[in-house]
Amino acid sequence: MSMRPINIGIIGLGAGAEPHLKSLADLVATMPVVLAATPSASRASLRRSTLPFPVTTDVRAVVDHPDIEAVIIITPPNTHFDITVACLDAGKHVLVEKPIELTSARGQQMVNLAATRHLRLGLMLQHRLRPGAIRLKAALEAEELGEIVSASAIVNWWWPQAYYDEPGRGTLARDGGGVLLTQAIHSLDLFRALVGVSSVEAAQISTTCLHRMETEDQVHALVRLGNKARDNEASSNKSGNNAAPGVIIASTAAYPGGPERIEIFGTKASASLIGGALIISRHDGTSERIEAEGRSGSGAGIMDFAHDAHRTVIADFGAAIREGRDPAIPGRDGVATQELIEAIIRQAATSHRGG
Repeated sequence: MSMRPINIGIIGLGAGAEPHLKSLADLVATMPVVLAATPSASRASLRRSTLPFPVTTDVRAVVDHPDIEAVIIITPPNTHFDITVACLDAGKHVLVEKPIELTSARGQQMVNLAATRHLRLGLMLQHRLRPGAIRLKAALEAEELGEIVSASAIVNWWWPQAYYDEPGRGTLARDGGGVLLTQAIHSLDLFRALVGVSSVEAAQISTTCLHRMETEDQVHALVRLGNKARDNEASSNKSGNNAAPGVIIASTAAYPGGPERIEIFGTKASASLIGGALIISRHDGTSERIEAEGRSGSGAGIMDFAHDAHRTVIADFGAAIREGRDPAIPGRDGVATQELIEAIIRQAATSHRGG
């Protein structure tokens, strides 16, 4: 396929835009930025002095620009629906920063509209495209670990109160949730993509005394692994539910914070994905290791991570447009991960009521 340039527009230039901007600088030959927008006049003024492309405070100017083919949306979650709909209605492909929206229902509406318009809708859940994650996914598909016995996803991070003192952070109105939807969503999405989650059996959600915030900063959940459709088919052929157990732990109240980790234990081998580093330990005594590409931003330095995976997601999004296919992380995957988060929250509410 021809590597024709895909002209890009950007909406949102806050701190979360940094890895996107670095990635687009690397990809300038094939994905040049035509125009970027931020509703903040002060931020626009600051960005104009550092960015090599025009910056405006008029979001609609990006939506309506005739030369822009695709838009990257890096704004708070409560704005994703309206901006995405406007871009899709204008005939533009869209790549959205996680989460897809405040709720899975609104996210599904975005997915449906993109399908109706025959446009690509991708999501920035970049942990999926780290080299270690790609290798682990391939190992699971090839059944190199054997039958899965158990698995866990643990995100013990530390966010200082100063982070939540910023207006809107950790609120339902702007962010839609706390640690599950805003921080741990990357690991939850990868965990779901690797081993599946067929049900949430028990959950506890809390806001610790370490933070003053509206939403949760600590979550523990017990889940059953596997694909729902496959498990339903299997359960019709044998009694009981033999799905392997899984554990999900997420926190921004775990000082000083450490790399997120996914561990999968099988009958032939075990795998540990710590940050971006993968170790596969086989029962025959051999092992395999893939080093991480950089820091993961697990401590107070929330933007302290390499942008390699962001670049991979954005490059794939451009390729998907050229090739007329779904991006590697389509919008529907973002909806599925958000449904998992909502299931954990519902189960926690049920447990709290004692039912």
